[in-house]
Parts: sequence; structure tokens; C-alpha cells
Amino acid sequence: MDGIPKRGEIALVVIDVQEKFRPAIFEMSRVIDNCSKLIKAFRIFGMPVIITEQYPQGLGPTVPELAQLVDITPIQKNEFSCFDCARFTDALPSHIRGLVICGIEAHVCILQTVLDAIHKGYEVYMVEDAISSRKENDWRAAAVRAGQSGAYRVSTEMIIFQLMGRAGTDEFKEIQELIR
Repeated sequence: MDGIPKRGEIALVVIDVQEKFRPAIFEMSRVIDNCSKLIKAFRIFGMPVIITEQYPQGLGPTVPELAQLVDITPIQKNEFSCFDCARFTDALPSHIRGLVICGIEAHVCILQTVLDAIHKGYEVYMVEDAISSRKENDWRAAAVRAGQSGAYRVSTEMIIFQLMGRAGTDEFKEIQELIR
């Protein structure tokens, strides 16, 4: 791939945006809001969405603001990298060549998944305004490290409009409402 996301070859991965993290994560409302926009956009585009939950027995379920947007069961995992979880790799469609990654925590599960995805040959788009950690410095350091390793550092609107490609369509009208 060439750094330009292609609809038929890309999936959204929403990592561990869970209820027990809510009070601890730096700017959690920003993460939830932007993950919500991404999920809605991917649904408008008819593209796959995968959601994971880290140790849900202890950290609780996916926050309701996101859970209500999908009709899929989150993939439960204990592994930090999603690629170390067989349920995740089994759920990833074989035709997917690129991943749009968002969620928490940036310096743990996000970064390890990003690095493994790059190592496995995926083109990775890490959505910086849709990730975070408990500490702002960890979030920012993870973004830098991912970029140094070959991930594309993008924003929510940047990736949505790249995937849309053009104005004047019914999709464009739906996305305009979503972004406003």
C-alpha cells in the first residue's frame, strides 16, 4: 500500500475503551467522541469494525457510548498486542491490508498492536486524537514511537475524509452531519 487508505482493504480497530478506564485516562471524553465518529463513519462506508476489551472481568465492558454503535461482540483479551490474541487474528478479515487504530492505552496495547501490525506487513493509521493513556506524556511518546516505526499518524477527520475521497454524495452528507 502507499499511504492512501483504500476502502476495500482497511478495517477499524477500537482497542480497550472500557468503563473502568474512564476516570483514569487523560482526556477520555475526547477519545470516546473521536472513536464514536470513526465507528459511525466506518458503518456509513460499510467497512469492518473490530472492538477489543482488555481483561473485562476487571476493567469492565466497552463504554456504552461506543457499545451501542455496533452489533458485534467485543473480543476479550488479556494480551497487550491484539496480534497475540487468536480471537483477534481470527476475526480480522483476510483481505484487510490496512488498519485504522484507536483506543487506549496508547503506550501499552495501542503501541504493541501498532508495532506488531507493521511487522506483519499491515499499513497502519494511528488516530492520534482518538487515543490516550493515563498520563499525557505516555500518550505523546507512544505516538512518536509509532510514527518512527512506520505508522501513519492521522486525525479522526483526516482519515474519514481520506476514506470518503469526494464530496457531493449521500455519504458525504452523512459524514458532514457526523463531523459537525
